Amino acid sequence: MKTLHDPDRELTEGLAAIRAQYDVPAGFPPQVFAAAEAAKRAPDAHIDRTAIPFVTLDPASSTDLDQAFAIEAAGSDLLLRYAIADVAWFVDEGGALDAEAWRRGESLYLPDGKAALYPPALGEGAASLLPDGDRPAVIFAVRVAPDGTAALDGVERAVIRSRAKLAYETVQTGDLPAGFADLAARVIAAEDRRGAARVDPPEQELARNGDGRLQLRFRPREASEDQNAAMSLATNLAVAQAMLSRHTGLFRVMPGPDAHAVARLRNAAAALAIGWPADMSLADFQRGLDGHDPRHAAMMIAIRRAGEGASYAPYQPGMVPWHAAVAATYAHATAPLRRLADRYVVQAALAIANGKAVPDFVTAAFARLPAVMAHSGAIAGAVDRAVIDMAEAVMLQGQEGQAFDAVILDREERSARIQLCDRPVVARVTTDAGEPGDTIEVRLDEADPVRRALHFSRIAPVQAQPTSG
Repeated sequence: MKTLHDPDRELTEGLAAIRAQYDVPAGFPPQVFAAAEAAKRAPDAHIDRTAIPFVTLDPASSTDLDQAFAIEAAGSDLLLRYAIADVAWFVDEGGALDAEAWRRGESLYLPDGKAALYPPALGEGAASLLPDGDRPAVIFAVRVAPDGTAALDGVERAVIRSRAKLAYETVQTGDLPAGFADLAARVIAAEDRRGAARVDPPEQELARNGDGRLQLRFRPREASEDQNAAMSLATNLAVAQAMLSRHTGLFRVMPGPDAHAVARLRNAAAALAIGWPADMSLADFQRGLDGHDPRHAAMMIAIRRAGEGASYAPYQPGMVPWHAAVAATYAHATAPLRRLADRYVVQAALAIANGKAVPDFVTAAFARLPAVMAHSGAIAGAVDRAVIDMAEAVMLQGQEGQAFDAVILDREERSARIQLCDRPVVARVTTDAGEPGDTIEVRLDEADPVRRALHFSRIAPVQAQPTSG
């Protein structure tokens, strides 16, 4: 949940508890602030590419802009020039900024603000690709063929100048480069042919409904968000292949959900009254989900939570790194302002594309990063889950004693995990009876947003009375 509408500050205590529990940084040490100010320097090892009409596309409120893009036709191919913030230009290895970034791993996002990877002077200033002046960047030239396959055509350090900060909420077709929609369609079609099972659920937000109650709801994704994501996907796939060909790199890997997880998802689909034919695969099913439908949005989030999750893995001889959701070899290179690992992948790609050896400090970082990113990813995931738990409790607060229909997703010896049938809420209930897929009736006993506690009890079904003869 990334958006908060809370003018009466009803959630302040709950969010403060989450920040305290997970030790979310409240700011930066003075020496890191000082290092960020000192790091702001003009690029002098960069080619001038300010004539290229780059633009950015992000949420309207974003100021940490990692990517800018320009597109042009190259015969039947489309050439994507994807400029990525040159964070390594500002960060000295082993210095105060670097040490703090390794401590954090990634930016953490909460509804009332973020704990960024880098101080604002860099992350929202000198390194961010804002349209207020020249910026150092690393430009990936990615050639996208008519069938959607992407290949790295070159990588260079350059000075760029963004022409516009476009927003998902307001962007018009005429604001975007010619070929933007075509490029996205090619990449998405290639995903479908690979059998990719990637889902991008809409963000959840708390907002007030007509009677003034806070309500958990979904903000549907704009078409421009999916199209923008296709550019990042094409670039990350191309970078991954380039690293794999040189037997080096850091890859994003993920197994697919196992049979037990798929069975739970079928129960979730039943709870949400979404048809899923028995002979249809998960990949085919989820491609038919529509994030504008709240039930489908809840299902997309359930799918996102179902697998074991993605992790990072450095190259090992003989390995074929695989990401099940993407159905390909995949890497993260396009968000160095928000993820530590991307800074090193960008530097590796820059060396590889220019026929140079990957620097030793980058290779050494690849070995260390999986543990660091696993730790920061676990915290980010726990924070996200805690915020959703709090939001669910807020939504149900004041409805204690009411009955709800629910479907059992899975069960243990004395309890079951349930999905409410009319709300995007997953909880546990103590019960000895019932099997996955069964519909049961439960009573809400407690909803405490500060403790993020939801307690339900099962309502025993009424026994039919024997008729007298």
